[in-house]
Amino acid sequence: MDMGGGGHGMAMAPPPSPPGAHGGMRMRMRYTHMTFFWGKDSEILFAGWPGARGGMYALALVAVFALAFLLEFLGSRGLDVALLPSAAAGGGRRVAAGAARAVVHALRVGVAYLLMLALMSFNGGVFLAAVAGHAAGFVAFRAGLFGDRRAQVEDDGKEQLVCC
Repeated sequence: MDMGGGGHGMAMAPPPSPPGAHGGMRMRMRYTHMTFFWGKDSEILFAGWPGARGGMYALALVAVFALAFLLEFLGSRGLDVALLPSAAAGGGRRVAAGAARAVVHALRVGVAYLLMLALMSFNGGVFLAAVAGHAAGFVAFRAGLFGDRRAQVEDDGKEQLVCC
């Protein structure tokens, strides 16, 4: 069967277009940092956000801080204990408690991945905001600022409560 492509049944590829001739549209070149850098001109999580606006960069840092703080809350022992069913609970309550714990776990993993993607912007301010959010969340939910004022310390994979 001859398809009109030189007698071999294959059509020829179109010639390459000259530089800058993309239908009148200009291609925007973007640079992705692969090392830490300082500055407000960055993209965090979404294309073009926060951009070069200082106020939006500050909002992005607050959002990263809040995500890290939320992650510490979702991983706190107090939340886990609050979702446990009582010893006298029936089968239906145990299933509901297990489902609630699974939802909290899925939410925690989702927030952790979102925070990891924000950190992949390699912006130093984003990194510091995430570390500060984790530290504040640890102080608030694991070191006794809220709750029973006992710190949770992990030792060889086993969690121990230490009185403050």
